[in-house]
Amino acid sequence: MEYMSHDKNIIRFMSYISLFTFFMLILITGDNFVLLFLGWEGVGLCSYLLISFWYTRIQANKSAIKALIVNRISDFGLTIGLVIIYFVFKSLDFSTVFALTPFFKGKTILFLGINFDIIDIIAALLFFGACGKSAQIGLHTWLPDAMEGPTPVSALIHAATMVTAGVFLIIKCSPIFEYAPIILTIITFIGALTAFFSATAGLVQNDIKKVIAYSTCSQLGYMIFACGISNYHVSLFHLANHAFFKALLFLSAGAIIHSLSNEQDMRKFGGLMNLLPFTSTMLLIGSLSLMGFPFLTGFYSKDLILELAYSKYTISGTFCYWLGLITAFFTSFYSYRIFYLTFVYKINSYKKVAQHIHELPKNMGISLLALAFGSIFLGYVSKDLLVGLGTDFLNQSIFILPENNSQFNAEFIPHIYKILPFFSSMLAVTLVNFFFEYNVQWRLKEAYNLNAIYKLFIYKWYFDAIYNKFINIPMLDFAYNKLFKSVDKGILEFFGPWGLYALLLKLSLNVKFDQTGQIYRYVGYIFLFCFVQIIIFNFYFF
Repeated sequence: MEYMSHDKNIIRFMSYISLFTFFMLILITGDNFVLLFLGWEGVGLCSYLLISFWYTRIQANKSAIKALIVNRISDFGLTIGLVIIYFVFKSLDFSTVFALTPFFKGKTILFLGINFDIIDIIAALLFFGACGKSAQIGLHTWLPDAMEGPTPVSALIHAATMVTAGVFLIIKCSPIFEYAPIILTIITFIGALTAFFSATAGLVQNDIKKVIAYSTCSQLGYMIFACGISNYHVSLFHLANHAFFKALLFLSAGAIIHSLSNEQDMRKFGGLMNLLPFTSTMLLIGSLSLMGFPFLTGFYSKDLILELAYSKYTISGTFCYWLGLITAFFTSFYSYRIFYLTFVYKINSYKKVAQHIHELPKNMGISLLALAFGSIFLGYVSKDLLVGLGTDFLNQSIFILPENNSQFNAEFIPHIYKILPFFSSMLAVTLVNFFFEYNVQWRLKEAYNLNAIYKLFIYKWYFDAIYNKFINIPMLDFAYNKLFKSVDKGILEFFGPWGLYALLLKLSLNVKFDQTGQIYRYVGYIFLFCFVQIIIFNFYFF
């Protein structure tokens, strides 16, 4: 409310937030797939409304439409999955479907002349639905652009709540996924690749909100691959922890943007440590927790996910561990880069902007303090409760096959693999200090090979460019020039409304010449049609 206090449309804003909360509560409390789907679509609608809240900005409208369309693609897969669930189980109730799942293991369904395992198909479609909502690689493009909405929306929806709905769906449907080992392996690889890709893109972005958005995408990758290695409870633990420190980061970034007259480019920040001491402390706590600094909230879940990945002793598990370790290095790099460019680096703000820099209001401070408290202590307090060995806190809510449970093994992996994430984070912090202290980053960008890598990262691996060139533009061209112009405006209109209109017009023009007003003509027509009718009647009935 404090952030939006100067906005004339705060009533509309609060209405959208309330509607979003309503649909989210339906999503997480429903006991069947129908209610889950209702909440799922509802939060997608509210996301569209909130991204385009400032609808006079063209970019906000474009981002909102992009979010809606990308989510529609994945929602189509989820819809087909729910149809198949009803076709197979004759129910959409969670308890019924989950209880019957083991009995359908090995059963197949015929599609296009090929037999597919029913459980594999259902799990694949549910995961495809989760990919769009939780911004996994390929369907991730909407999330960074969703930052066009107000900062509280970015913090509470596109970082902490709505984007985790896909992860929630996978955790909720663990009894289905446990009987689809091939899909679990695919989930593991896609989650790890998403975490790595998003971290590389976040390394070089200059918009503070977009860096944190890619960070969100990367952490979602961690949650997804934790589900892929059958540690749904750890994924849920990281989901809850992530909500605190990511919301803290976003709202701290919002406070900085608010203080700097809506400036979001980090290259125009710098030297704000003395001007914004409270905000700098909050951002530092959020960044350290995101890095997985020992004994902060992020440390207890992120490092545990990496340990569990290594303890699987499979190709997918080991792949996830090493890719997750590299991602942890990149995460620490861009997290500390935000802090360094904003508060430590030399001041780069315009004089008239710098003169009006002020510490955030009291209400904002209270919100940040609450989130900072969770970012520091939540992981320590709830670790044994949620993911401790032998805990029955989640009871039967999550199902893990005994052969897939590797939590006990994770306690006994070599110690070096437990401390590697910490050392990689510290190396990243050291490199950030070195790079910016001696302007190494500019020299690296000038090197040809490294410049190519920099371009790859800054253009987000060219996903948007590839989609535009090979999918969006050809589809729009086909839809407009072929379907709309040739079929809709051509064939359909020729034989439809336009053709019918032209035919009736021509007939009426021909008929009107017989309307002479002479009575003997009309009498002649009456006798003629009576004669024809009598002949037809006699021909058919006698």
